[in-house]
Amino acid sequence: MTYRLSPIALAALAALTTQAVHAQGVASDQQLQAVTVTSTGARSPLDPNLPSTTASKTAEELRLQQNIFNPEDALQNLPSTTIRKRYSGDRNALIGGRSFATSQAPRGLVLMDGYLVSNFLGRFDAPRWNMIAPEEMGRIDVLYGPFSAIYPGNSMGTTVAITTTRPKGFEGSVRMAVQSQKFDLYGAGDTYNNYQASALIGDRAANGLWWRLMLNRQDSTSQPMQWLTVDATPAGTFTPPAGAGAAVPVTGVLYDTGPKGLRRAVLGASAGAVDHTIQHTVKATLGYDLGRDVSVEGFAAAWRNDSTNHSSTFLRDAAGNPVWSGRVSNDGNIFNVAASALGPFARLENHAQVGATVKTRHATGWNGSIVASAYRVLEDRQRTANNPEPVAASGGTGVGVQRDGTGFNTFEMQGAYTPVAGDWTGGRHSLTVGLHANDYTLAQRTDTLPDWRSTSGVENQFVGGKTKLMALYAQDAWRLAQGWTATMGLRWESWEAFDGKQVFTPAPPAPTVYADRKLVATSPKFSLAWDPVADLTLRISAGEGTRFPTVAELFQGTRSGNTLVLNDPNLRPEVSKSLELFAEKRFDAAVLRTSVFQDDVRDTIWSQTNTAVFPNITNTQNVGRVRTQGIEFAGQVDAMGLPGLMLDANIAFTESTILESNFVASIGKNWVRIPRVRSAVTLTYAPTKLWSVSGTYRYAGRQWNELDNSDVNPDVYGGLSQVKQINLRGTYKPASAKGLELAAGIDNLTDYRAYQSHPFPARTFFAEARYVF
Repeated sequence: MTYRLSPIALAALAALTTQAVHAQGVASDQQLQAVTVTSTGARSPLDPNLPSTTASKTAEELRLQQNIFNPEDALQNLPSTTIRKRYSGDRNALIGGRSFATSQAPRGLVLMDGYLVSNFLGRFDAPRWNMIAPEEMGRIDVLYGPFSAIYPGNSMGTTVAITTTRPKGFEGSVRMAVQSQKFDLYGAGDTYNNYQASALIGDRAANGLWWRLMLNRQDSTSQPMQWLTVDATPAGTFTPPAGAGAAVPVTGVLYDTGPKGLRRAVLGASAGAVDHTIQHTVKATLGYDLGRDVSVEGFAAAWRNDSTNHSSTFLRDAAGNPVWSGRVSNDGNIFNVAASALGPFARLENHAQVGATVKTRHATGWNGSIVASAYRVLEDRQRTANNPEPVAASGGTGVGVQRDGTGFNTFEMQGAYTPVAGDWTGGRHSLTVGLHANDYTLAQRTDTLPDWRSTSGVENQFVGGKTKLMALYAQDAWRLAQGWTATMGLRWESWEAFDGKQVFTPAPPAPTVYADRKLVATSPKFSLAWDPVADLTLRISAGEGTRFPTVAELFQGTRSGNTLVLNDPNLRPEVSKSLELFAEKRFDAAVLRTSVFQDDVRDTIWSQTNTAVFPNITNTQNVGRVRTQGIEFAGQVDAMGLPGLMLDANIAFTESTILESNFVASIGKNWVRIPRVRSAVTLTYAPTKLWSVSGTYRYAGRQWNELDNSDVNPDVYGGLSQVKQINLRGTYKPASAKGLELAAGIDNLTDYRAYQSHPFPARTFFAEARYVF
């Protein structure tokens, strides 16, 4: 492996190692290490020899600091992390990290109690946060980079390990939360409200048997997400659409400047802009402790989503009637509004996941575990109208997309050896060996619907395919001497893609059948840590990670509504060579850390969408080489001269550059959706256990959405703007009502308008009531 780090970054680390550095916790999803308990009482199932930078939050910290409506909210303030949560209830709340964009979903690996909840079945298939209720989260840990052999190639970005709580006896809780925002853009908007209710109940018997049931219901309505726009030419004029016929004069067209600096006409809120979603989750977990050292557990969860999406038009004819489609004129400009552009759609989803774990938990010596899970899309039916809202209300043709049967399976078998603490005569090695396997199945059918309100139609396209991966890995944390630890790892992976095909009806001369592929990759890891004194740790880590293409990137070439996606069955895997220099300093009431990092990625997989044409075209491709360098600071101070006053802060400076690309205009440009600066500062005051107040300022610099950085105007719809957000929260526990906790807050206090293509929420009021028994 060849690594290069800028002299500026090296100098910065040298200057900082004398003062600052510590992650807020230790994180890994290793099943076999002895469980430790933090000062807050939250259980951490994490590898104490993890060679990666980590950041952690316990449930207690989150309840003090943040307004948590959905589980992914817990990640919003962590270092070098972006969550593309456009609104509460968003099923596309994707993760962005140090060197990868929020639209590169397969580099965000999310695990719940060791079970995979990342969903690598579609470009915008975010982790299935829906399988977790905020009320059941015990802690959340984030790992950065491909430095541990325990994790698959998807860990080359960010790995999130969520730990849910377990009952200690008969106990439970109920929680209700509400949000309200008044949103206005382009003169159109409304007040949008969200509601969520959760319930947990569980028990643990003296014989080691325990169980827990979780119920969650959410009813959310988004602000408008998408707008029907037409770009002018560079000269500022609008090209008349093809065809003849009279154009209806209309008012209501709004004009602004789009992300690429071109004059733009905005005609309405399109493509089902406002999403009303009702979601239900039910999860049952059962476990049995066979003494102190052996346990078995399993869970079954089901999630249902019923969503309806509606559009609106700005256009009015001379009589003031809404105009939804057809050839129209305004101020000398002629536009053609396609019949489907302002149409509604509806979606019904039923997903299920099951999992089981058997593991031993000896404090020292050998442990073993087996973890298996299965995720299935039992039903996924999206029905999109070919006609605008008023016509579609009475029926009419449409397009139906079904993904029933799509899903994945995972299996992990692991063994680990933990030496006796302080044993320098015979127990210097902490060993981990394991076998990992997963398989993914994509089955997507597109139908022509005679009535878009019905799921019955005639198939016109089918896309499908499968991938599977098998991996062997080993990792050894070797205590070379007092204060010195070398961690060496190797991961071998064998990947296959097969049964890929596209079938069209009426069929072309023959269906498109893709050739089977098989690839093998070996990813070495190395880390050297030194503790010169008890409260200071210095570490250098190097690692290689290989991320294979997903089944969707390979085979999911589709046309649905106004979107055309071109897949590539010959995509090469991404290969990251990463380096990190790390220092952490621990004080009596504070922990601080600095990380200098570099990710050098070959064959980055990227999907670029051109929204300036109809239909929108998305191309999936490899980008030759992208290098990201940065420095990150994070710290937590628990006592700032005033009892109960706490500070939690982080800031990262990043430079991400395209070094090689077939698209010559992109070479030397900034990689997409990576802000130069990202930071979050939270100040909390909790003088007693009865009440607290907290405030957070979150900032992200401007970003780019085009490989050639041609989006020069970021602060509009379609652009990637800065984020400047102030969030407030207060909690109160009435002394006279044991178990009751009340909270209220405001997110985006200043009503700052930010965009990540879609607009983020406006000022949002939050209230929560929680009762624990």
